[in-house]
Amino acid sequence: MPIEVFIHNPHGRGQRINTNRLVLSTQDADISLLNINEAISCLTAGMLNPDLGCDSLLVGTRTSLLAYDVYNNADLFYTGVPDGANSIVLGTLGDISSPLAIIGGNCSLQGFNYEGKDLFWTVTGDNVRSLALCDFDGDGKKELLVGSEDFDIRVFKEDEIVAEMSETETITALTPMSPTHFGYALANGTVGIYNQAARYWRIKSKNHAMSIHAFDINSDGVCELITGWSSGKIDARSDRTGEVIFKDNFAASVAGIVQGDYRMDGNTQLICCSVDGEVRGYLPGSQEMKGKLMDTSVEQDLIRELSQKKQNLLLELRNYEENSKQVELNTQVNEVDGQRGVIPANTQLQTALSVSLGSETESAHVELCISTSNDTIIRAVLIFAEGIFEGESHVIHPSPQNLSSNIKVPLCPPKDVPVELNIKAFVGYKKSTQFHVFELSRLLPRFSMYLLCSPDSGTRPLSFVKFTLSERVQMVIMWLKQSFLLPEDVEMQNESFEVCFTSLRDTGQLYIRMNSSGEISINTDNIDLAGDIIQSMASFWAIEDLQAEADFPVYFEEVRKALVVVDNSHAVCQKLTANMADSSNLIRSMLVRAEDSRLMGDWKNMRKRYMELYDLNRDLLSQYKIRCTNHTELLNNLKAINQAIQRAGNLRVGKPKMQVIAACRDAIKNNSVNMLIKIMHLGTTSS
Repeated sequence: MPIEVFIHNPHGRGQRINTNRLVLSTQDADISLLNINEAISCLTAGMLNPDLGCDSLLVGTRTSLLAYDVYNNADLFYTGVPDGANSIVLGTLGDISSPLAIIGGNCSLQGFNYEGKDLFWTVTGDNVRSLALCDFDGDGKKELLVGSEDFDIRVFKEDEIVAEMSETETITALTPMSPTHFGYALANGTVGIYNQAARYWRIKSKNHAMSIHAFDINSDGVCELITGWSSGKIDARSDRTGEVIFKDNFAASVAGIVQGDYRMDGNTQLICCSVDGEVRGYLPGSQEMKGKLMDTSVEQDLIRELSQKKQNLLLELRNYEENSKQVELNTQVNEVDGQRGVIPANTQLQTALSVSLGSETESAHVELCISTSNDTIIRAVLIFAEGIFEGESHVIHPSPQNLSSNIKVPLCPPKDVPVELNIKAFVGYKKSTQFHVFELSRLLPRFSMYLLCSPDSGTRPLSFVKFTLSERVQMVIMWLKQSFLLPEDVEMQNESFEVCFTSLRDTGQLYIRMNSSGEISINTDNIDLAGDIIQSMASFWAIEDLQAEADFPVYFEEVRKALVVVDNSHAVCQKLTANMADSSNLIRSMLVRAEDSRLMGDWKNMRKRYMELYDLNRDLLSQYKIRCTNHTELLNNLKAINQAIQRAGNLRVGKPKMQVIAACRDAIKNNSVNMLIKIMHLGTTSS
């Protein structure tokens, strides 16, 4: 990992002074090196202090954040960040007037102004991997886009989550494109663009996207998505269609992409850098090129497009001819022989979803049954579903001996999110050479991995969350039928009801009750599930604010233990740091004495002191290993605490949710474990 920042400035030669922090390169007068002495995890530059009139450099490490004024060679601030800085973005957020340096770390988000004051803090679901500021809802104010390791993109309006999109891999990069539009990249090589919470397009490559950026490369007034790949390729894609309009290649993987008036001639360039240090700048195409940046003419593109259409039409014509031959054959051959090729016009493809407990050979799952409405057979099925299948698609191709008019497909969604199943089926007869393709979609409910069972008060979990809604019982029943896979013949009372579900993942019990006064109680030992149910209900009825009382005794006790371990880890860290400082001073002193003995020819004392120096160094290395182990344990427990705050907030909606998160943080600052548990339990600090 790098411990120096490479700064190239050909416009201010000889203006800098060598200090402990910034030194001139011995090889090039245009280059300076900024010493950090820690592994750098993220880096950005921008206007943090408008009064300075110049950009500031922000450097994040696993334990600290440095804001540096390169032009005046001075630190703006240096602060410790216990949750680390995995990603960083600079700009204004919501109604906060001062520009913020926002860092994403161990399940937390933190924003600092130019003085190093902490003006923004909240928690998110998992370790943060990417950040971006974008006017997501088009209200003229910036929202914070957060991509994390749990495959989710969350949108924060200050400290409130206003949207959440689930992807299929870790979100490695985010970039604003235009108001309400933003680009994203995943760890599996996918890049694409969202318009608010709706995906515009996406493509997937066998290479990894190392960096993405928004830049108007063809001068049409709309930014394209620029992607730098691990293969060294740079491409620019239309924000509307994903079509490649420009590309170039480096000899090595792309390291980063930025933009700026690097030549100071009034023209903004797109600047790309590879991992081996090669830097290239690209100017936008001229208006005369009319957006055509590739080495092809309009005529060539048109000829290629028409040629492709011709091939498709010829293939379609050949299929029609084959089908007509089969129709003629049917009049001559007995249909019992199964020689038919054209399926009846009234053939329909039907789907059904059910919950299966599995068997000895297969685990519990959701079962998708695909069938035809007559004696035609299904030759093959292609199912596309995000997050369920490896590679996002699944093909079923029965052997000739097992062909039938129905196919059953087991589905095991790993997360409680609604999934759209896009199905394509080849339908025909056993000896058909031509097949009809049916295409249809089916929505898999959010809580499909839960099986309805008979309530038993003896198995009801002790953990619960309860709240009151003004909705009628019939509306709650409607939500249940939309969110779960319930049998068609299930009946519920209209005044009050209680339903019980068993999780197909871990056999955990879930009870949902509602009485005639509108009080709903959810009994489950899974606090994440309880939060998901509350958020689903709030979305279904467009609830803006919802307070709730919760008690998860086993989980709250784990949080209490984690806080105790964090306190102990901080104490051990301080002690180890002091011991290492003492050992370092002793080593320096011993080294001087050993060298004095060597210069005086006192070989006996020199040997003795070097042996003592060896022992001291060994002890120092041992203390360092202990400190690393302690730091890893500290980070794991800090992550658990941040996730606990996120989960406690997820049990509420709107203002009560923000109040819980803010109050939990204050309780941690004041080292009040009992107050933290009380806030998670009641949702407020008052009795």
